[in-house]
Amino acid sequence: MFYHAYGGSVRVGNSEMDYISFGNGNRNLIMLPGLGDGLSTVKGMAYVFSVMYRVYAKEFKVYVFSRKNHLQAGYSTREMAKDCAEAMNVLGISKADVLGISQGGMIAQYLAIDYPGLVGRLILAVTSAKPNETMEQVVRVWMEMAAQGNYKDLMIDTAEKSYSQRYLRKYRRFYPLLGKVGKPKSFERFIIQAASCVSHNAYAELNKIVCPTLVIGGKCDKIVGTAAASAIADRISGSQLLIYDDLGHAVYEEAKDFNDKVLNFLRKHS
Repeated sequence: MFYHAYGGSVRVGNSEMDYISFGNGNRNLIMLPGLGDGLSTVKGMAYVFSVMYRVYAKEFKVYVFSRKNHLQAGYSTREMAKDCAEAMNVLGISKADVLGISQGGMIAQYLAIDYPGLVGRLILAVTSAKPNETMEQVVRVWMEMAAQGNYKDLMIDTAEKSYSQRYLRKYRRFYPLLGKVGKPKSFERFIIQAASCVSHNAYAELNKIVCPTLVIGGKCDKIVGTAAASAIADRISGSQLLIYDDLGHAVYEEAKDFNDKVLNFLRKHS
C-alpha cells in the first residue's frame, strides 16, 4: 500500500486500541485526532490518511491512534493519554513527536505533562487547555443530539461550526446525504469522549511541558473559542503561536500550508 500504510490494534488495559501507520522515515510522529473518533475509529483508514498526510511520510514513521474501543463513563483525557503511552510501549515507540488536533490536543497535553520522556516535539492544534463557555455550549448540544441518535443534525452542526463560509458554500449541497452513511451503532463512546472534553482542565499544569511546542489556532474558531490557543501558548515557556485569521476549527483541513508549517517546525527543532 501507499507508503507502507497498514492498520492494526494493540491491547490497552481492558480493551483494544485501533491505530494506523504509514511512512518511510526514521523518526516517529504520532497523530491524535479529534472528537470525531468517538463516532468512528481509524480502522480501515490507513490508505486515506497516508494520502492526506503524505507530506510527512518521507521523514517520519507516522502513527495515528484512536481512543481505545471500550470506554467507561467518566473516562478522562488524562486516562486517554495514559492509554497512548501504553500503546507506544507495546509498539516499541520510545519517543515521538506528537500532533494533537482538537480533543487529540487535549490528550497530547497530558501525554507531554505526564510522560515528558516520550514526547520530542509537540503541536497542539485548535484545542483548549480548560473549559470555556463556547466549547461547553457547543459540545453539550452535540451530546444531546448523540443521545437522541440524531446523527444527521450532529454532522451538519459540526460542519457549520468547523468550516469557513467559503468552504461551506461549496459543500452544503451534500447535506442531504449526511446521516445516510457512517452512523454508528451506538453513540455511547462519542458521548463519553465529549464529556471528557468539557471536563478537561490541564491549564494549571501546562508549565510542566518542556519540549518545543507549536500552538495553532483559528481566529474564527466556533468550537473551542478564539482565545484558547493564545491561552495555551502563554502557559508553555518558549512555545510558538500560529493563528489563522480567516479560518476556524478546521484549519488543519482548510489551510493549504498547515502541514508545511508543522513540518517546518519539526525540522527546525530536530
